[in-house]
Amino acid sequence: MTMAFQHQQTEIDLQRSHTQNIEAVDRNLILNGDCETQLDRLADQCIDVVVTSPPYNIGVRYGSYTDDLPRSDYLDWIYLIAGKIQRVMKYDASLFLNVGSTNVDPWIAFDVANKLRDLFFLQNNITWIKSVSINEDTVGHFKPISSKRFLNNNLESVFHFTKTGSVPIDRIGIGVPYKDKSNIARRGHSQDRRCAGNVWFLPYQTVHSKSQKFNHPAGFPEALPARCIAMHGGADLRVLDPFMGTGTTLIAAKNGGHSGIGIEIDPVYVETALQRLGAD
Repeated sequence: MTMAFQHQQTEIDLQRSHTQNIEAVDRNLILNGDCETQLDRLADQCIDVVVTSPPYNIGVRYGSYTDDLPRSDYLDWIYLIAGKIQRVMKYDASLFLNVGSTNVDPWIAFDVANKLRDLFFLQNNITWIKSVSINEDTVGHFKPISSKRFLNNNLESVFHFTKTGSVPIDRIGIGVPYKDKSNIARRGHSQDRRCAGNVWFLPYQTVHSKSQKFNHPAGFPEALPARCIAMHGGADLRVLDPFMGTGTTLIAAKNGGHSGIGIEIDPVYVETALQRLGAD
């Protein structure tokens, strides 16, 4: 039995899944291996949306990856992977790259974005807010620190890269109602919906154990990839996450009616992703 990727020449033989490290669940494919090599198995221009969060090189303790390369080596590695991602993206595809930083290394996210400027256009620069304080109230979650120098770090970057810088997006699809309803008619709008802007408040759910985070040290909430996919817009999209982790992007793609391809080096995380996707 073979399953072909839609709109591409390359076929993946699922009968050899154990030797090729491929798992299939519904309309999702998971490749267990290093994305540096696994991305080469995908055909040119077969992906509509990429939503991913690579290691930040800040010393996170992953199961199968050492997160402390020399800075220049890390940026060169990111550039190499990004070039492979660019090859598999369709002409009008979107890449949403989530990169965080630390107080002692606040430049890392911007260094990554700058490294990719000759591969992509930075079409939108989105700030993901995990916790916000308004007057005397605080909403959301963050990892508190004890410091005489730094504030708690409550945000990360989501860089929206495209090949042309002119890819249409569904601004209204991820929009919000008008506060002043008179603006609807006064400004000639057809519906009570406006662009919500490039600052997204997407808090984590409260958890009390690592198992509730699927034992992954750096996952993001499902709302983040879901919003990215919805912002790109369209139906029956093929969504890629080359740093899949425990499968959150593929879950968001599945729940949105899309198909997904995930690549993950750690077999433990792959097993978790398969369970979350409903594998037998």
